[in-house]
Parts: sequence; structure tokens; C-alpha cells
Amino acid sequence: MSGTQSRKLKLGIVQMSMSDDVDDNTNRALALTRKAATDGADVICLPELFRSRYFCQTEDADFFGLAHEIPGPVTDSFADIAREFDVTIIASLFEKRATGLYHNTTAVLDRDRGYVGKYRKMHIPDDPRYYEKFYFTPGDLGFKTFASAKAELGVLICWDQWYPEAARLTALKGAEILFYPTAIGWHPEEKGEVGKEQHEAWETIQRSHAIANGCFVVAVNRFGFEPDPASDGGIEFWGQSFIVAPDGRIIARAPVDKELVLITEIDLDEMAVTRHGWPFLRDRRIDAYEPITKRFLDNE
Repeated sequence: MSGTQSRKLKLGIVQMSMSDDVDDNTNRALALTRKAATDGADVICLPELFRSRYFCQTEDADFFGLAHEIPGPVTDSFADIAREFDVTIIASLFEKRATGLYHNTTAVLDRDRGYVGKYRKMHIPDDPRYYEKFYFTPGDLGFKTFASAKAELGVLICWDQWYPEAARLTALKGAEILFYPTAIGWHPEEKGEVGKEQHEAWETIQRSHAIANGCFVVAVNRFGFEPDPASDGGIEFWGQSFIVAPDGRIIARAPVDKELVLITEIDLDEMAVTRHGWPFLRDRRIDAYEPITKRFLDNE
């Protein structure tokens, strides 16, 4: 980026709840994105898989019908907003690559360039009510950054946010802001016992990515209770989307239970202040890290 241009930009978070109506979810997402653009956001990020309820709570082949091609009509609709308002949009979608081959994918739409590329989720969970391995093939595009007019954007997705390797490799590709479209919440029956600790762990790991890499981090979550179609259970998504500065402090946080657009101005020059004070990239011992590619190191 040129040293003469302003390093300030406004980040727009769209926090939503989702219904069973895909068209309604999509139209609300478009309306909220348009509002964020109207209110001055430069980069706008939506939550993970915002077009539907979080269908991965159960394994049901009928849900493959929610998938669509990227790019396609959905990305075209967001590209129109990006072009009209001269903004960048990060949209998390269910990608149909071919019949029987699907990805959890985020598309990037950038101003008058329209669709500029995609990131496919690399880490795929398989836990109770998060049965994503049934639906999604692990990403094969690697870790990516996308150049916008004001910043280099790194895009990851939800479960990726627990892996320091993903954050590091994306930052090493030049990302100044790491975006994590997310769908995360409590099992209601566990909330009283471990809910506070689970939420704090989620924030802590992402704050650590900001500190370790000297960059900004943006986590965008859905909110509200969504029932499990196959049981009496469900997930209470905890909202609380947030933005972290390079020194790890949370500079903006959305509420638990409100649909809204949250716009926050950041100054990318803060990265230099942090990285000069905490030169973690300088002091990395890259000559000693080869074992990181092993699954586990046995002491034999």
C-alpha cells in the first residue's frame, strides 16, 4: 500500500439471526450489507453460511440442495452493492463445485472489480451438532489474501479460528486484517456449566492471533436459537461479533441477541507500532520449525 494514502478504514460487521426462509435470509443480508455501505463501511463481512439456518446440526442429504455455484447469482447480487457503493464485501456461502463435491466457501467482492476470488474452509469440524464433514470437502486453495483499495484482507472461516497455523500463514501472505465469518454457540444443556468458559476461549484464541501476528482480527457470528432438525436439541448462537486490534484489545463488540450493522474505524498504522514493539515476525526461528508439519512428536 502507498505510504501517502490514509491508513484508516471503516470495518462493517453484519450480525444476523437466520430463519428457515432462504430468500428472506438472503434479502435481509443484502439489505444489511447495503446499510453498512450507506453508513460508510469500506469492508463489510457477513456471518458464516448466512443464507440458511446452520444445517450441519444433522446429516441430511436434502440440505445439499442449499448449495450453489460460486461465482453465480448470489455473488452477483452482492457484487452489485460492492460496485454501487465502492466497497469490499466478504460473503460466506455453501459452494456446489460439482454434484457430490461441496465446500464451505467465502467469496470476496471488491468494488468495481466484482468477484475477485474465494477461500475454501480448510479445517472441517465433526462434533455433535457440527457435522460439517458430512457436507464439506476440506479446502484445496490454501491460505489466501485479497488486495482491496485500502488493505490486504485475509479470509478464514469459523473452525479455522482455533488454529494458529492458519492465522500465521495468512498473515505471512500479507494480511493486515483476518476475517472469520463464524457460526458458533452453546449447546443449551451445557451453557450453565461451561458456557462462560467456552465463550472466553473463543475470544481469547482470536485475540492471540492478533497479538502473535500484529494484525487486526474480525469475527462475525450469527445469533439466536436454532433447533436441531433431527432431535430436541439445538444451538444457541451467541452473537457477540467483535474486532481486535494488533495489541489484542477488543475495540468493538456486538451484543448477544441483536441483529445489527456494527461499523468501526481502524487505523492500519497501528500495526507498525505493535510490530516494532513486539517483533515476533523478526524473531521467528524458521530454521527450527520443520517438525510443525508432523501430526505429533513422539518422545522416542
